[in-house]
Amino acid sequence: MTPLREKMIEEMQLRRFSENTQESYIRSVTGLANHYRVSSDKISQNQLRDYVLFLTNERSLKWATINTMTAGIRFFYTEALRRKDMSLAIPPRKTPRRLPEILSREELILLFESTANLKHKLVLMTVYGCGLRVSEVTGLKVADIDSSRMMVRVEGGKGDKDRYTILSARLLSELRSY
Repeated sequence: MTPLREKMIEEMQLRRFSENTQESYIRSVTGLANHYRVSSDKISQNQLRDYVLFLTNERSLKWATINTMTAGIRFFYTEALRRKDMSLAIPPRKTPRRLPEILSREELILLFESTANLKHKLVLMTVYGCGLRVSEVTGLKVADIDSSRMMVRVEGGKGDKDRYTILSARLLSELRSY
């Protein structure tokens, strides 16, 4: 492992970044270095701007992907290398907020019946019905279900935040029968 990568990982660990964030940020900086075939600490502000344009125009990546990549690169330069000047080369980008797509009743039936495995069906129903991420549903325990208040406690969700979400009577009934 290079000293630069080690330094970046140490800085991320000090800030308690999740493993996924650390991997994503490392991948972003590695992509930048590979693009120019030089060590990432040798890249100029102009090269950095050109790389962001390359990601936007030639790779046609989505806003959210570019934002994640530039956040990783910005972190590397400003925190690991202490080069605040490099953050100016990456203009902030606003991600447009879109409403989630709501599935029709027919689409939901098709989704839930797409598996013969009851356990998998209940996982799909729980993810959709409670608005959970895959990482959240895999960490659920029976004790997290509060049937008296019709709530599900989600511990350590995105950003390591705890939250509550709603539980439908239908889903509760299906879970109990399982």
